[in-house]
Amino acid sequence: QVQLVESGGGLVQAGGSLRLSCAASGSRDSIRHMGWYRQAPGKERELVASITSGGITNYGDSVKGRFTISRDNAKNAVLLQMNGLKPEDTDVYYCNAVFQFSSYWGRGTQVTVSS
Repeated sequence: QVQLVESGGGLVQAGGSLRLSCAASGSRDSIRHMGWYRQAPGKERELVASITSGGITNYGDSVKGRFTISRDNAKNAVLLQMNGLKPEDTDVYYCNAVFQFSSYWGRGTQVTVSS
């Protein structure tokens, strides 16, 4: 059973920083993509950032230049460094791991940015 364990969410003032981490366990298969998505109540889940096993990154338009995603393939882990946080970044952030034939989600971690 694949598990994704997220950590690092919390409350921060606007302009501050947080770092989210996610570690995957329970699979012998290689992870192709890892990423972070976020979702506010009543809205669709949207891409924050993703990274392939080869290090190719993709960012949502609203976070470009402020967030940085990185990956530790040996640990099946992905990090999201979030700088210059804004109140509109307040959301539940979900880790995603994509294998060859399946995809898994973490339970989510709350990020709250106060103005």
